[in-house]
Amino acid sequence: MTRCRLCGSEAMASVVDLGATPPCESFLAADRLDEPEPAYPLHLRVCTDCWLAQIPPLITPEETFKEYAYFSSYSTSWVEHARTFVADAVQRVGLGPDAFVVEVASNDGYLLKHVVDRGIRCLGIEPSVNVGAAARDAGVPTLTEFLSPDTGAGVRAEHGPADLVVANNVYAHIPDVVGFTQGLRALVADDGWVSIEVQHLLTLIEENQYDTIYHEHFQYYTVASAIRALASGGLALVDVELLPTHGGSIRLWARPAEVAGEPSQRVADVLEKEKAAGLQELSGYAEFSARVAKVRRDLLRFLVEAAERGERVVGYGAPGKGNTLLNHCGIRPDLLAYTVDRNPYKHGRFTPGTRIPILPPDQIAADRPDYVLVLPWNLRAELVEQLSFVHEWGGRLVFPIPELSIVEVKR
Repeated sequence: MTRCRLCGSEAMASVVDLGATPPCESFLAADRLDEPEPAYPLHLRVCTDCWLAQIPPLITPEETFKEYAYFSSYSTSWVEHARTFVADAVQRVGLGPDAFVVEVASNDGYLLKHVVDRGIRCLGIEPSVNVGAAARDAGVPTLTEFLSPDTGAGVRAEHGPADLVVANNVYAHIPDVVGFTQGLRALVADDGWVSIEVQHLLTLIEENQYDTIYHEHFQYYTVASAIRALASGGLALVDVELLPTHGGSIRLWARPAEVAGEPSQRVADVLEKEKAAGLQELSGYAEFSARVAKVRRDLLRFLVEAAERGERVVGYGAPGKGNTLLNHCGIRPDLLAYTVDRNPYKHGRFTPGTRIPILPPDQIAADRPDYVLVLPWNLRAELVEQLSFVHEWGGRLVFPIPELSIVEVKR
C-alpha cells in the first residue's frame, strides 16, 4: 500500500503487522484439507494526512461475499439490537406507512424483518447469494448486488428515494469507500437520513481488539476519518452514538450535505475524546503493537500449560475475528481440540489456516472440557449466560481480549 484509499496521500505509517493469514471467512470443507490455502499480509497502517486506518486491498469483496458464512440471525443479542434500532429509528426519522427503508448489506434479513413487521416498505441490498436467499425466504425483499453509484441510482429509479438508508457493519468491508459513499447518497432522499454502524478505532486501540483486523475489513474509522469519508460522497455527519456492539462501535447519523445543518454536541464530544487519545497523531498508535504481542504470549502460555497438565481446551464460536487470533497465535488442534458454532453452515468445516474442526454446540456438554475459549469475546454477557452449564463439571470460560481472563461461571 503506497497511497491512502480515501485522500490519496502517500504518508502511511505502520500500526501493527500481523503476518500473513488466509481470509477469515474462508472455512474449509473436509475435502479441501489437502489443498493449499492462499495467505495474504495483514498489516494495518494509518494515513497521517486524513487519519484513516486501513489495510491493503489484497482480496476482493466478490471473493468474500459470493457465498458468505455469517448469518446475523444466529446471534440473539444482535437480533435484539436490530429490533431496538428499528423502533428508535421509526421515532427519530418519523417513518410512517408511506416511508421507504433500504438496508445495504442486509444479510439474512435480521433487521429488515422488523421493518416488514411494522408494515413499512423496505428493500435489502445484499451481495451474498446464500444469505440473501435466506432473507427472501423470511419475507424480506432483497436485491443481490454490491452497492455502487449505479446500483444506488438504479434502486432509486425503480423504487423511489429512501427516507432511511441503513448500513450496519459494512462501511469497513468495501475497498472503494468513495464509490460506496456515493452509492449511499444515490439511494437516500434529498431530505433523508443515513445510519451507519461501524467499529470504533478508538476502542480497537484502547482495548487491544486486534482480532477485528482482517482482510474483509479494509478500513477502521474514527469519527474524524468518517466525517471525511462521508463528505467524499456528499453526506455530512449530524450526530453520533457510542455503542457497546463489537466491543465498541459508532453509529453515524448523516444527511445530504445540503440539508445537514450543524452537527450535534455529541459529535464534538467524541472528536475531543479521539484527539485526547492521540488518534490524530502517531503517539496514539505507538504502543499498540507491543500490547498485541502480549495478548499472543499470554494466550499461548495458558494453552501450553493447560496441555502439559493434561487439561482439555475447546473453543466456542467460529467468528471471523477468531481466525485472526488463531492464526496470529499459531494455535492448532493440539492446543484447541475443536470449536463449536450455532451456525449449521460451519459444522463439519475447519477454520482457515489453523484447520481446527467446527462442531455443533452440544459437543461441549458431551465432552465436558476443562476450559472453553470464547472467540466472540464481544458477546461476553450473552455467552456467560449461555455457557453457564459448564459449571456442572467445574469447567471455566476463557476470554482472550482485552487481556486473558478466566471465568468461573455459575447458574
